[in-house]
Amino acid sequence: MLILTCPYCGVAADETELSPGGEAHLHRAGPGSEDASVEAYLYHRSNPKGVHFERWRHAYGCGKWFHSARDTATNDVFGTYPAQVTETPQNILEAIAQRRPGWERPQ
Repeated sequence: MLILTCPYCGVAADETELSPGGEAHLHRAGPGSEDASVEAYLYHRSNPKGVHFERWRHAYGCGKWFHSARDTATNDVFGTYPAQVTETPQNILEAIAQRRPGWERPQ
């Protein structure tokens, strides 16, 4: 079972209390964008086996969106952080590097 700690209310919630929101840190194509940019935003997602950054909503709790870093193969959670953060916090990157030596964040 997947358990994530909401960074807002501090509750360790299992996946039945949460709603998934897809990949984190996507850059939305705004008005007047090229068709290729809109297509990339709508359809092109990474789906790695391993470390992945995701959006989650604490649906049956505080209702706020947050990000998580977890391993999709093992459900090993490296940490959670507020959705308003545009870059992954350094402490989470360090936790990933410590538990997954040699891991590099894809560009």
